[in-house]
Order: sequence, then structure tokens, then C-alpha cells
Amino acid sequence: MREADETTRQRLADALREKPATPSELAAEVDLVPHAVVDHVEHVARSIEERDEQLLVAPPTCRDCGFDEFDQLLNLPSRCPSCKSESIAEPTFTIE
Repeated sequence: MREADETTRQRLADALREKPATPSELAAEVDLVPHAVVDHVEHVARSIEERDEQLLVAPPTCRDCGFDEFDQLLNLPSRCPSCKSESIAEPTFTIE
């Protein structure tokens, strides 16, 4: 299939099958904003279940205190609930 014929979600899924990536990395690859990528990845996660694949998520992590127990893994938190720092590492997605 030619790249122009693929949907955004197909391109995201293909990229995640190749290597783990953050929303910002994926956004640059498919020309979207990171928050839109997170929305698309949620749909990708549901559609790949039919293919016996799964979306694996390394959670967002506070760079200051190390907190990584965010309630929603498919999210881009703006601050740490523990120390209130705004230095949050993005989650990393991959498909296996």
C-alpha cells in the first residue's frame, strides 16, 4: 500500500510496530499535534486487538520526583500530582 493511501491510524500503527515512540515523536512523523496522536492511539489500541496484537504503554513519569502512577496512561499530564512539577516525560507506546 502506498503511504498516501494509508490512513493516519494505519501509519501510527505501522510506526509503533517498528519501534516504541512518544506522542511528540509520532506527531512529527504524521504531522499532527501530540494530543491528537493520543486520541488516534486510543482507537488504534481497540482495532489491533482483532489482530491479536496489543498496545504497550510505558507511563508518563515526573522527571523531578519519579512519580509514574498516573490514572490514565493514554494521556499527556500537565503536572505531577505528587510534587506539582510540570516536568513530565511523555508516555511511550509500542505495539507487540
